[in-house]
Amino acid sequence: MRKRAVLAAGTVASLTLLGTGIAPAAGTPDKNDATTTYTVLMAEGADRAAALEAIREAGGRVTAENRAIHSFTVTAPDEGFIAKVSASGAVYGATRQRPVGYVPKGKRAPADRDTVEKEHLAAARAGQLPSQAGRRGPRGAGAGLDPLDDKLWGLKMIRADLARKVQAGDKRVLVGVIDTGIDGTHPDLAPNFNAKLSRNFTTDIPTDPKGNEIDGPCEFAGCKDPNNWDDDGHGTHVAGTIAAAANGFGVSGVAPKVSLVNLRAGQDSGFFFLEPVVNALTYGADVGVDVVNMSFYVDPWAYNCLNNEADPVEARIEQRTIIAAMFRALSYAHAKGVTLVGALGNNHEDLGKPRTDTSSPDYPLDSAYPRPIDNRTCWDLPVEGPHVIGVSALGPSGRKSDFSNYGVEQISVAAPGGWFRDFFGTPRHRTNENMILSTAPRNALQHAGLVDDQGEITPDGQTVGVIKQCLPDGRCGYYQWLQGTSMASPHAAGVAALIVSAYGTKDPRHPGGLRLAPWQTERILTDTAAERACPEPRLVTYTDEGRDAEWNAYCEGDAEFNGFYGHGIVDAYAAVTARGW
Repeated sequence: MRKRAVLAAGTVASLTLLGTGIAPAAGTPDKNDATTTYTVLMAEGADRAAALEAIREAGGRVTAENRAIHSFTVTAPDEGFIAKVSASGAVYGATRQRPVGYVPKGKRAPADRDTVEKEHLAAARAGQLPSQAGRRGPRGAGAGLDPLDDKLWGLKMIRADLARKVQAGDKRVLVGVIDTGIDGTHPDLAPNFNAKLSRNFTTDIPTDPKGNEIDGPCEFAGCKDPNNWDDDGHGTHVAGTIAAAANGFGVSGVAPKVSLVNLRAGQDSGFFFLEPVVNALTYGADVGVDVVNMSFYVDPWAYNCLNNEADPVEARIEQRTIIAAMFRALSYAHAKGVTLVGALGNNHEDLGKPRTDTSSPDYPLDSAYPRPIDNRTCWDLPVEGPHVIGVSALGPSGRKSDFSNYGVEQISVAAPGGWFRDFFGTPRHRTNENMILSTAPRNALQHAGLVDDQGEITPDGQTVGVIKQCLPDGRCGYYQWLQGTSMASPHAAGVAALIVSAYGTKDPRHPGGLRLAPWQTERILTDTAAERACPEPRLVTYTDEGRDAEWNAYCEGDAEFNGFYGHGIVDAYAAVTARGW
C-alpha cells in the first residue's frame, strides 16, 4: 500500500554495524575560511577514515558526528564543497544545514500553506468569523475527566473517553514529540513531562546571512532555549492532544498518564533542519522512547527527489542526502523499538499522484520554480519514509478535511484533525469548535497578539476562542484551537501509546520501561481502527466550502482500506480491549 522504499533495505541491514550516539568528532585541518555548515553522509559500508580524509581534502572541518547513521557536521567553504566531497566513494552526499522540515505557520510560510492551521485567525481578522458567544463543541456523555473535555470532540470520535476507563496510559511509556518544543511548565503538561530525557537539538537563528529574520531575538543565553520551552506553540498543542494530564484542570489527552519527552528539532520560526531531526530520532531511539510523533514535513523541498531533471546538480545531491539520512534515522529508530507516527500533510494532495511542485525550494525566500514530481523517485518526508504510520485529518462530521493529503499509497489510518469549514449550511460552519482544542504556551500566544503582557486574553484571542484557566496557587494554563494533519497525528500517537501501555512488557534494555515491537503496535492500531467506506460519489468536491477544482479529491479503495480513511478511524477503546495480544 506504500511507496516502494528503494533505499530502505540496505539501510536496515547496516544497522547492526552502526554505533549509537551523537558525539563530537576530532577536528581536521581547515584550509579555507569556513562559511557554511553542512551535513555529510558516509556511503554505506565505507571506511570512516576515508570519509574524514575526503572531508578534509574538500576543505571541511568536522565538528560533530552522529554515529547511529554515520553522518558528520562539517564547516566548509560556501561554494563548491558539496560537489567536491560527494565525488569521494566514501561519501554518499552532503547538504547545507538549512531548514529541511516545516511546520505550517503564518510567518515566513508559503502563501498557500500559511493559513491552514490558523485559518480561523485569518477569518477573524477579515471579519468573516461568526460570533462565538454561547457556542459549545459537540458533547457526549463521559467525554472526559477534565472541565474542558466536553469541547474535545476528537476524544469521543476515537472513543478515548471510554478507553481511559480501561487503560489511561502507563507512566513508563515514553512518547517523543519531534516538534517546536513543549511548554513543560504548563499545568496540564507538567505532571507528565519528562524533563530528564527531554532535549533541544536546535539553536535559535536570529537572522540568516542575508539579514532576513528567522527566529527573532534570542530569549536565552547562547540562543539555546531550555528543554521545556516552545516559542511557536505547535509542539505544545501536539503534546496536549497526546498526553495532557487528567488532573481535574483544563483538558486531558488521549493517553493522559503516559510520559512526554520533548525531542525538539524545530526552530522558533517553524522551520526544521536535517541534522536536528535525525539527531532527535536517533537520540529518542537510544533512550528508550516508545512512540514518536512527527507533525512536520520536509522543506525546502516539498518532495525530495533522487534525480529530478528540473533541479541543479547541487540540489540533486542535497536531496538524495536528505532522503538517505532520513531513511537511515527512521530505520534506526524502528529497529530500536520506536513506533513512528506522522502527519500526511496539508496540501490537499493524493500522495501517490503528486502535482507539479511550484513551492520548492521555499528557502531561501522567493527561490521556488516548477518541478514535475516523479512518484517513483521522490518522497514527502518523513511521512513517506520507512515504517511511518501516515495519518489523514477528519472534521467533526467524519469527512476528510479539505486540506488533508490522502491516497492509498501512504495512508495508514485517519484521526480527528479539525476542519474549520465543516458543516456547510449549518450554524456550525466556520466555527472555532470545528477545530482541535489543546494546550498552548503563554509566550507564543503573546507573540501572536492573542494574550497581552499581563496574561489576559486580547479581543483577537477572544474571537478565536483562546481559553485561560487558573489553579488556586495562581498557575494558569492557556488553550487554543488549531486544525491540520498535525492535529490528527497526535490522536493516533496517543492511541499507539495506550497500546504499548496495555500490551507492552518490561524492556530489558531500559530498566523501568515498557516495550512492544513497533510492528505489533501498528498492527493493533490498524486492526482495531473503525472501518469507514469511501463517500458516494467518490469524487468529493469542496465547492460549497469555497474551494476550487484543485481541491477535489477522489477516494480509491473499499471499506477495509481506502485513500481517505486508510484502515479506518483510530479507535482507542477497541485498541485497549482487543483480544489475542
